[in-house]
Amino acid sequence: MNRFSWGSDKRYNDFSGYFKRKFSGRVQKISIDAGFTCPNRDGSRGTGGCSYCNNQTFSPAYCNLEKSVSSQLAEGIEFFSRKYSSMMYLAYFQSFSNTYAPLYNLRMLYEEALDHPGVIGLVIATRPDCLTPEILDYLQLLAEEHYIMVEFGIESHLNSSLEKMNRGHSFEESVWAIEETVRRNIHNCAHLILGLPGETEADWLDQARVISSLPVENLKLHQLQIHKGTRMYQEYLQNPEQFPMFTVEGYLELVVKYLELLNPEIVVERFVSEAPDELLIAPRWGLKNFEFTAKLEKLLFEKDTWQGKLFVGK
Repeated sequence: MNRFSWGSDKRYNDFSGYFKRKFSGRVQKISIDAGFTCPNRDGSRGTGGCSYCNNQTFSPAYCNLEKSVSSQLAEGIEFFSRKYSSMMYLAYFQSFSNTYAPLYNLRMLYEEALDHPGVIGLVIATRPDCLTPEILDYLQLLAEEHYIMVEFGIESHLNSSLEKMNRGHSFEESVWAIEETVRRNIHNCAHLILGLPGETEADWLDQARVISSLPVENLKLHQLQIHKGTRMYQEYLQNPEQFPMFTVEGYLELVVKYLELLNPEIVVERFVSEAPDELLIAPRWGLKNFEFTAKLEKLLFEKDTWQGKLFVGK
């Protein structure tokens, strides 16, 4: 019998295990760049984008604005099918804010993806202020027949940090967006950064409590990274002392404490972010995602602790 409530022997509610249980098979996301922008880039809520963001750090090579959604899916599926002959796919609208367009345009893009053979659903990365009731109603209809997840860039629960990053939205807007997806039976994921300048360990552990009180289904965490070509890089060059970078050991200890406070029902998809070596300034750990996760699992075992051990309930 499994020791933990999420149905596996892992000491946290891991994403791959959750997907295997949900779909009874292997599922892979295929990233798509559909040419979106963001309201803090085009002047609607600001200019310049988020201070930490260089979109090149998370866009695979097959993503290309000159290629259609179908072409990008075909290339991504061809790549992954070499490893596994039997696999299901989710079209991952990843770059920038993928609900920031008129509904007519969104319908064409999403439905082109869902019409592709092997695609069983969508993962749509966006900002919490880029959803309207009309778009949510449409996603609710899609969710009746497909797996639909909206992945929100929340980044921090502190409005002071959101303002420094030039996010252009508040944490209260994030809460609204999360609650609206749940109300419509649309899956959600919250994306958060640990290590933002001006925040403390007490803030990050309080964040775990705040997120645990919300109807968050999936969670992506990652350490603050400084990338070339960003406003934060220029700020880092001018005042590096304001950007204390985690060591691997320090971040592992923080993540353990964070997990202990986290609602055990929340599925954790990621703990760290990887960026192309030529774009990464700091911290330079030289670790792959799976290598960090192995270290984390070892530390959780050594401390005999687990996700939700100190969770006190909503």
